[in-house]
Amino acid sequence: MATATTPRYSIGAFAQAVGLTAPTLRYYENEGLIEPHRLANGRRYYEETDVNWVKFLLHLKGTGMSISELKQYVEWRAAGDSTIPQRLELLKKVKADFLVQFNEVQHHLQILNDKINWYEEKEAGVTQDHEDFATYLQRFGHRE
Repeated sequence: MATATTPRYSIGAFAQAVGLTAPTLRYYENEGLIEPHRLANGRRYYEETDVNWVKFLLHLKGTGMSISELKQYVEWRAAGDSTIPQRLELLKKVKADFLVQFNEVQHHLQILNDKINWYEEKEAGVTQDHEDFATYLQRFGHRE
């Protein structure tokens, strides 16, 4: 329960604080990812700890963790410390999957930078007109 010094957020203010829409928060609630506090009249409210929790969930989601994986994590968290090994295993799996995606994104960025450099060098007369992009990449040991 909130004390006089603990701020309470309405769903609108909470949505703004965490960068989500109210319908998304209701979806997360329906999925069991968050559990708002309720006033006597049934209205939802949230506290600062809820802000921190949703921000953490968004970090996990940003790594590619699926809603079903998030739900499993939340379930295990609610079950207590006896589930730390399962949570740790899940987080390590998500990290490994994320690193694969991250490496792919880095490669895409490298090719984009190479293409920009290739055009800039063509404009500056540094790259030979007859050198195609694949040959340009090979000069730097890059692959398409």
